[in-house]
Amino acid sequence: MLDESFENEIFTLTDEDGNENQFEYMGSIEHEGTRYVALVPLEENDEGEYVLLKAVTEDGEDMLVTIDDDEEFERIVDIFEDEFFSELDYDDDDDDDEFDDDDEDEDEDEE
Repeated sequence: MLDESFENEIFTLTDEDGNENQFEYMGSIEHEGTRYVALVPLEENDEGEYVLLKAVTEDGEDMLVTIDDDEEFERIVDIFEDEFFSELDYDDDDDDDEFDDDDEDEDEDEE
């Protein structure tokens, strides 16, 4: 439901200082009956940061709200990163292993 309504959308979020920033939908997960959505800033984001928000329905309208509970936030971050980034980490490890094997072959050729 929410994936379909949020996919390919640009969101404008207002921070506590009243500054508006634009974000793009990255993905979502469901945990214990609640949907959580990750958004990536459209501005400079060299560090790969993203925002995690909780999807709620109020008065029949889908809304994204801040996760206020620290334990809930940490739990969702862990689940989200396992779901979306574990494959990337695995691929990176394989590439490093292949590179290391090539280096060993080159060292043997030099002897």
